[in-house]
Parts: sequence; structure tokens; C-alpha cells
Amino acid sequence: MGIYNLNHKGRDLTGRLVLFLLLSFIAYSCSHPQEQGKAEAETVKKEIEKLATAFGAEVGLSFHDLESGLVIEINERRVMHAASLMKVPVMVEVFRRIDKGELSWEQKVLVRNSFASLADGTPYSLQPEDDSDPEFYSLEGQSVPLKELLFRMITVSSNLATNILIDLVKAEAVMDTMRELGVVNMKVLRGVEDAKAFEKGLNNVTDARDMRVVLEAIVSGQAASRQSCQAMLEILEAQKFREGIPAGLPAEVKVGNKTGSITRIAHDAAVVFPPGRQPYILVVLTQGIEKEEEAEKLTASISRLIYDRLINVTKQRPGR
Repeated sequence: MGIYNLNHKGRDLTGRLVLFLLLSFIAYSCSHPQEQGKAEAETVKKEIEKLATAFGAEVGLSFHDLESGLVIEINERRVMHAASLMKVPVMVEVFRRIDKGELSWEQKVLVRNSFASLADGTPYSLQPEDDSDPEFYSLEGQSVPLKELLFRMITVSSNLATNILIDLVKAEAVMDTMRELGVVNMKVLRGVEDAKAFEKGLNNVTDARDMRVVLEAIVSGQAASRQSCQAMLEILEAQKFREGIPAGLPAEVKVGNKTGSITRIAHDAAVVFPPGRQPYILVVLTQGIEKEEEAEKLTASISRLIYDRLINVTKQRPGR
């Protein structure tokens, strides 16, 4: 009987110890969500790297959750051809000029299709069949509001609208603004489809971190006035190309994004607004995938992984 009581007490003590340790772990997890989040972020980072390997892609990634402070970066300083991501810095510069009163939202701008090559100053033109906005070429010789150029440049990635705006504000001024915002490797040197400049290696480039810095400046209201930054977000939210980051998210999640692609290059940069919390920034640059559709699948998979594992779960944490 005495032996039974001793064993029973031992089992009771063991059970209490296990319960104490379990409750202590739960209490620690609840009071230290950042440590828990960082551990999960490292796991997600490894899974993203595995995905990139499976798709045979070079990936540059920069993620910052403004709610939790979590950051994930992979090859964030790997410089790649910017493709149409360079249109976001151009938009920032245009809005800065609007803030200064040098340009206005409604002012009329002539639609023309002749530009000077960065390589030697000789004229070149764009071809409608090479542009994602071929309808815009029918307006050549007419004047349209500045706001139409901005919307076309971002929402349907119009190359013609982009080149007109770069000529209006100048690439050098765009770069001055980018340096002011803290970018390091990004270069906006020229308009789109400047073949002679391309052959000489005079290209618009970026890395994932710099692109994230630009989007964060817009979200925080540092890129231009608060009113202009809000207008920029609304333009990004009207984006028509949603096969990358937005495709990996639930339909109710608001996204403002800009894509960019050329041969074996496919990028997406987004501000994501999950309901009931602060937004997060995600930039995914990909290089080396032959089919753009495959690159988009990779980006959508990365987007889904981050949302499911790092964002959606924060709603369940205490204090959220």
C-alpha cells in the first residue's frame, strides 16, 4: 500500500511538472511572439529557397511586415534588369513635381512616339505590338491629361506613356529622388525599348531591397506628400496584371503591385493590405525561367507561403 502511494505521488508530481512546463511554454510563446515569428520566418525562408531551386530560378526577395516587424531577405542585393519595375520610381518623381506645382494632375501632355537614345542621341520609336498597351498609340498627335499617362504607365504598363513621362521629368531627376529615399543599386537611366543603349549595357536595374525601400517610402508618406502617396497607392491597386503576388492571396486581400518582365526576367513588387492589420511589402525578382507563366507560378507560390505562414497566423496571437 505504501509503495503504491509512493508511485502514485511520483506520477502525480511528473504530471504536474509536465503541466507546468507546458503552461510555461505557452506563456512564453504568448509573451514572446517576435521570437516565435523569427523562427517561423527562418523556416519559411528555407522553403522559399527550395521553391526557387525547384523552378530553376535565381530569386531576389525582400519582405517586410509593418505589423510585426518581421523581415525576410534572399539575395536582396542581387542586381537584375529592372524591366517595368522602373516605372514606379518614375511615378514617384512625377508626383513630386505635382507637389511642387511644376506639373498638375489635369495638365495636357502631347502623345508622341519619338525619343532620343541614351547611347548616341539618335531617335527611336516604339512598336505597338511590343507594348502591353497598344491602344494608346492611336492617340499619337493628341494631348491627354497627365493622370492618364500615370495610370497607363502603372496599371497596364504602357511603354509609350512611360517614355513620355521620363522625357517630361528626366531620368537624372528620378535618380536624384531615389538616392534621397535611400536606394543603393537601383538605376533608372533611360526609357523603354532603347535598343542601342541596351546593346551597350546601359540598362535600368534594381535589387529587391531597393525596390522595397521605394514602396515603403510610398506607404509611409515619405516618397512625396501624403496626398500624393495615397494617390500612388490607389494607382498601384488598380493594377491589371495580377498573376504574381496577388494570385497567391485570398480574394478579399487588397494589393497594390507592379510587375515587370523581359526575356527570362519576371518580377513583382507589392504592398499587401490584409484586413485588420498593417500592410506588408513583398518584392520578388526572378531570373532564369524561360516561360513567364512559370515565373508567375513561383511568385504566387512564394506569396501564398508568406501569407499563410507569417501573416494569417498573426491574427490568432494575443493582442492582435
